[in-house]
Amino acid sequence: MKTLKIISIPAVLFMIIAFNSGTRAATLPKTNKDVKTAGVVGNYAMINGIKMYYETAGKGAPVVLLHGALSTIDKDFGKIIPELAKDHQVIGIEMQAHGHTADIDRPLSYEAMAGDVVTLLQQLKVTNADFLGYSLGGGVALQVAITHPELVRHLVLASTSYSPEGGNMANPDGLRAKKTEDVNQSVWRKNYNKVAPDSTKWPKLLQKMYGLMGTWKGFQASDIKNLKPPVLLIFGDEDLSTPEHQIAMFRLLGGGNWGDLYELPNEQLAILPGTSHVTVVDQTDLLIPIITRFLKTPPVK
Repeated sequence: MKTLKIISIPAVLFMIIAFNSGTRAATLPKTNKDVKTAGVVGNYAMINGIKMYYETAGKGAPVVLLHGALSTIDKDFGKIIPELAKDHQVIGIEMQAHGHTADIDRPLSYEAMAGDVVTLLQQLKVTNADFLGYSLGGGVALQVAITHPELVRHLVLASTSYSPEGGNMANPDGLRAKKTEDVNQSVWRKNYNKVAPDSTKWPKLLQKMYGLMGTWKGFQASDIKNLKPPVLLIFGDEDLSTPEHQIAMFRLLGGGNWGDLYELPNEQLAILPGTSHVTVVDQTDLLIPIITRFLKTPPVK
């Protein structure tokens, strides 16, 4: 296998935005040194040949958290979980080859990862849940909503594009480029090294993510238009998808009409100011009230 040694952050960011029958569960407690938040419990379950890691916290209506590419539950949602756990049973899932969850001999795909999520929820006897997915996790949550609409009450998609055509890589104004960082020295790699079952598998994870990036063709516009659960779209104003693509996605959902004249749809759009793709999950002061209010809306069209 060819080793991927140096990859710039912009290349990985494009990869991140483009990525939007199991056996009986075996539960193991997380070690004390892994506990990041009081009240959070870590577990493993055997899912479709994967020893999948997940965390739970709180009580109430379930809300499923799906992290971004190369990331972990704690990195993307560590500051959000305590707030959501006040009124919800939080279920954070680390997907194939990410975080505590080991890899298997299978390519990464939205379909496969969504299937893993559905199987895990079935084992946990969760028949209906809210979903919050960021970037790659948003794509997986979107796949679940398309194929298993009965499972999704509310759908929150943060920095999630529905098509690779929405990429925001152009620089028409000649802005000065930021200094790039070797992804092998990034916060994602550091978090991976802390919790991965085998940290030497990092190059393989990168290789598989590039494979997903190169093969993903996007979701159909009709799939977006026909989504059953209410949807909240969250983007940064300097995100990796263009503002035009974000609005097009909102339009497909039925949003963007004059709310003083016409009945408001259940779909909502939030654009966070001064926010890039990577920093969306860091804007907790903005995210928490937006998300918690949306999750209280009626879960019907």
